[in-house]
Amino acid sequence: MSQTATIEPQAGTRAIPFEDYRDLSDAELDERIEAVRRAMGDSLLILGHHYQQDQVIRHADLRGDSYKLSQLAAESATCRSIVFCGVHFMAETADILARDEVAVYLPDLSAGCSMADMADLDAVEAAWSDLGEIIETGEVTPVTYINSSADLKAFCGRHGGIVCTSSNARAVLEWSFARRRRVLFFPDQHLGRNTARTMGIPVDEMPVWDPRQPLGGNPPETIQAARVLLWRGHCSVHQMFRPEHVAMFRQRFPDGPVLVHPECMMKVVDAADLVGSTEFIIQTIEKAPAGSIWGVGTELHLVNRLAHEHPEQTVHFLSPMVCMCATMYRIDLPHLAWCLENLARNTPVNRIQVDLETAAWARTALERMLEVR
Repeated sequence: MSQTATIEPQAGTRAIPFEDYRDLSDAELDERIEAVRRAMGDSLLILGHHYQQDQVIRHADLRGDSYKLSQLAAESATCRSIVFCGVHFMAETADILARDEVAVYLPDLSAGCSMADMADLDAVEAAWSDLGEIIETGEVTPVTYINSSADLKAFCGRHGGIVCTSSNARAVLEWSFARRRRVLFFPDQHLGRNTARTMGIPVDEMPVWDPRQPLGGNPPETIQAARVLLWRGHCSVHQMFRPEHVAMFRQRFPDGPVLVHPECMMKVVDAADLVGSTEFIIQTIEKAPAGSIWGVGTELHLVNRLAHEHPEQTVHFLSPMVCMCATMYRIDLPHLAWCLENLARNTPVNRIQVDLETAAWARTALERMLEVR
């Protein structure tokens, strides 16, 4: 697609209201979205996270997990506008890593992340101060999962820390332990615990820090003995998977491997055959032999898409209960069309813009992440 000019509205023109899109058919919305893509050409880049609905992600120029999309935002050389079909922290990350002249937009500002909301800057700074009463914080590396706000990424940047994703969590922990003795890992306790265990760190050296409790609910001696301090947070989607779901699948399909995401609780990970990031899950299914049967423990839209795209295999959702990312679901065709058409007519809506100081420190932590292999 070649780059063309955006439509210039008349002076004083206001953004088209979202209500104008509510009653449009999917076919009309698809047509209008594609019209904007043709008109804006290479100046527009639509990024789509794997957990998006099928009708949304089919309009994405590029799709991936949080790590891959972070790289794509950093590497984009031609676009002037990124429309991010994901959640708020992802759009923030894209704004931080993209070139200065690139503007980032989120079709629905209510698309957040319940896990990211489980840790905020005030609580993390209070925990850091409390830890300083018991241990030397100079020997602690703060590590935030990419599912976190920009100000927490900036906190890590200021304190010699780093960001991780589920794809490179082990490499990030190795990077951290090469520099300091301990890690404060937030906001997802399960990814931190499951990853550190693969490195041989005992569970009793990984206490959970509950920000609502004095000293995180731990006696001083527990903190002094800790190698990894795990924030009391979790993913609402992956928290729903249970060991009994694995057992039920094995009863039905004794020869079918179970593949789960490392945000699942430890007992589920221990019961599974394979554990890995969203990209790992996708690649494993893509490479699996025809006729194989899989139980997959991750977000519902992705599992259903894998089943549809790989009919030569049988891909089952691991849980008997519906388990989708409700906040990802907020990005729908009406919001995407509304965002794109306003952008094309130069009345943009829902721009995500991180303040310069926060962005600078967050970029430091994110660049460390991107350098870790």
